[in-house]
Amino acid sequence: MNTSPSPSRSSPELIKVENTQGIAWVTINRPDSRNAMNSQVLAEVSASLDELYDDDDAQLLIFTGAGEKAFVAGADINELARRTPADGLTATMQRLYERIEKFPKPTIAAVNGYAFGGGHELALSCDIRIASTNAQFALPETGLGVLPAAGGTQRLAKIVGTGRATEVILTGRRVSAEEALSWGLVSEVVEPADLTDAARRCAENILARGPLALQLAKTVVQHGFTVDASTGMLLERLAQAVLYSTDEKAEGTQAFLEKRRPDFRTASATPTQNKENPHA
Repeated sequence: MNTSPSPSRSSPELIKVENTQGIAWVTINRPDSRNAMNSQVLAEVSASLDELYDDDDAQLLIFTGAGEKAFVAGADINELARRTPADGLTATMQRLYERIEKFPKPTIAAVNGYAFGGGHELALSCDIRIASTNAQFALPETGLGVLPAAGGTQRLAKIVGTGRATEVILTGRRVSAEEALSWGLVSEVVEPADLTDAARRCAENILARGPLALQLAKTVVQHGFTVDASTGMLLERLAQAVLYSTDEKAEGTQAFLEKRRPDFRTASATPTQNKENPHA
C-alpha cells in the first residue's frame, strides 16, 4: 500500500486490520498455511467485524490474504476431519460469510492467488471481487466427501448460473482468473503487483458516493434474489423514498447542478428540513 495505515486493533498473528482513508484492509495472515481458515481465524474475523461495524473511520472493507501464493486456500483440513454432524448444523463459517454478505458497509475481495473452498466462498460473500492474474478459484469439497457449505452452492450459482456452478462443484476443477472474468465472477484482473492499487481505486470510487445510498442499494439488490419481482420492485421504491427525504440526496443533486463534487461527509442521513432550499 502506498499510504501508511493505522495500526491494527485485532490480533497481529492471524488477522491484520489496517485503516487508511476510510478503507479497512482485512488480511488473513497465515501465509505458511496458505491462509487456511481454522476456527481461530474465523473467530478473529468475526471480532474484527464487530469493531469495524461501529468504526466510522472504516467505511469500506477489503479482504485479502497475506503473501503472494494464496488469498485463502480453504478450510483447515485437520479441523474438518474432526467435525461432527452437530458442527455441520452450527455452520460457523457459513454464518460468518452471511454476516459479511449482509454487512452494511461495502466489501471487496482482493484475490491474490489460490481461492479454494472456504476462500472461494469468502470471495463470493463480498460485494465485488478483483483478482490477480495468478488467482485460481475452486470448490474441491466433494473430493473430501463433503460439499461447499459456507454458501458456495448458493452464491456461485447466483453469480455465474446453475450450469457453471454445478460443473465446478461436481468436478472440483480450478477456474483461472481470466475464465472467472469471462463468467462475471470477478470484475477485474490485474497483475499481482497492481492488485492493491486496483482494489483501492475501486474502493475510492465507491466511497465518493452517498453512504446511505450505497447501503440501501446493496440491501435491495441482495433481497431482490430472495423475493418475487413485485416485492423486489416494492423494496426499490421504499428505499428510494427514504433517500428522497435525506440531506444526502439534497447534497448529491445540488452538487451536480453546481458542477462540483458532492461532500457527503457534511450531509446527514436524516430527513431534509427544507425541500425547496436544502442549504437554507
